[in-house]
Amino acid sequence: MSKVVIFGNSGSGKSTLAKQLAANKSLAHLDLDTIAWLPVNPPQRMPIADSKTVIDEFLNLNQSWVIEGCYSDLLELVFPQTDEVIFLNLPVLACIENAKKRPWEPHKYASKQAQDENLTMLIDWIAQYDSRSDTFSKVAHETLFEQFAGRKTILTSNR
Repeated sequence: MSKVVIFGNSGSGKSTLAKQLAANKSLAHLDLDTIAWLPVNPPQRMPIADSKTVIDEFLNLNQSWVIEGCYSDLLELVFPQTDEVIFLNLPVLACIENAKKRPWEPHKYASKQAQDENLTMLIDWIAQYDSRSDTFSKVAHETLFEQFAGRKTILTSNR
């Protein structure tokens, strides 16, 4: 059984790595982007308790899994059941370049055009990773990584 958590900045390659692990090891895959937000505009976080309910359902249904996201507050909920964490700590410029090359993510956006319309905001968001102090920030991810007592890896390149 494998229970893996992958986290890092937007554009760091979390989804790509999670999909590869899920396929190669036959793991269930949960992208926290799909459960962290309410379907409203402007974007608004789903209450943590509601996200926790969905996470708990996923954990109860799957013995082996990979969960990925940038939400330290949600990742903390699964750490007690996690075997391994992978922190994708790529340079901000690499994350921005990855975001620019990102293929359409149909589970997040209705169309490639809708995704591209969000790109400027996403690049600004990625660029603030080192200076923010919220649950999505580098400092929050470093703290999360340090607190995990099990097997852990930090990657600074997606090569």
